[in-house]
Amino acid sequence: MEITLAPEQQQIVKRLMDSGGYRDPDAVVTEALRIIEEEHDFEPTMPEAMVAAELQAGVGQLDRGEGVVLQSEDEVDAFFEDIESRGRQRLAARTRAEKP
Repeated sequence: MEITLAPEQQQIVKRLMDSGGYRDPDAVVTEALRIIEEEHDFEPTMPEAMVAAELQAGVGQLDRGEGVVLQSEDEVDAFFEDIESRGRQRLAARTRAEKP
């Protein structure tokens, strides 16, 4: 696939590469697509069998009383903020590891 960028877009790519954050235009486009995919919350790429196994494991944990009880909306918000924060940290670490 060939993609033609407008001059303004080419300047953005050049600035990002000049900053040392990206080794080449492909790395810039790869990161941009990753961000777009994250923003659009595409379906997970995990195979259905793995999803089913993970769900079953979660049900087993709940059956054993290993679940988390959230009593208020504030607790729910804090719970998901913590998950999001840890996920962003893992993603940042993975992204750093992929860059040259």
